[in-house]
Amino acid sequence: MDHIRIQTDRLILRRFEENDMKAIYLLFSDNEVNTFLPWYPVKDMNEAKNFFEKRLKDKKHCFAICRKEYNYPIGYVHAEDDDSHDFGYALRKEYWHQGIVSEASNAVIELLKEEGIPYITATHDKNNPRSGTVMKRIGMKYCYSYKEQWQPKNFPVIFRMYQLNFDETENRVYQKYRNLHDEHFIETDL
Repeated sequence: MDHIRIQTDRLILRRFEENDMKAIYLLFSDNEVNTFLPWYPVKDMNEAKNFFEKRLKDKKHCFAICRKEYNYPIGYVHAEDDDSHDFGYALRKEYWHQGIVSEASNAVIELLKEEGIPYITATHDKNNPRSGTVMKRIGMKYCYSYKEQWQPKNFPVIFRMYQLNFDETENRVYQKYRNLHDEHFIETDL
């Protein structure tokens, strides 16, 4: 696996490593940070290691977000390698509201464009509009909403689906989430 390293004005984006376990624990154990993420918070260092092995290690487009002065992970940004190219991010709460996720996301988007990825999608819980604000800030456009019985947390969620097309297919809309769920609609008050 190649070890891509991206630098921005304030950040280093790099692969997560074995010696990042404490940082992984700090990020993924926080209940508030993980409220809108699709997994339960990790409870201890052993769960953090399992989380690293399963979700972070050797993923092509999964980057630790590090402040340049520390090179210590404070968040992550990723794009899935499947046809959704689902884009996601999280940040420790003491770094919220500083434009860090937008800065990191824009850098990863440039890499994805260079690699020829045609688009990215992203979804956020209707109750987490700040995530939608990030999506808009990085150029994504709202496409539709759908209701899902969210797993593994097992409660109903209305997700808003955003997309950013990188190629000339401006009107392309990824339909898989819409097609998987009976209840889908366009919200007009966003």
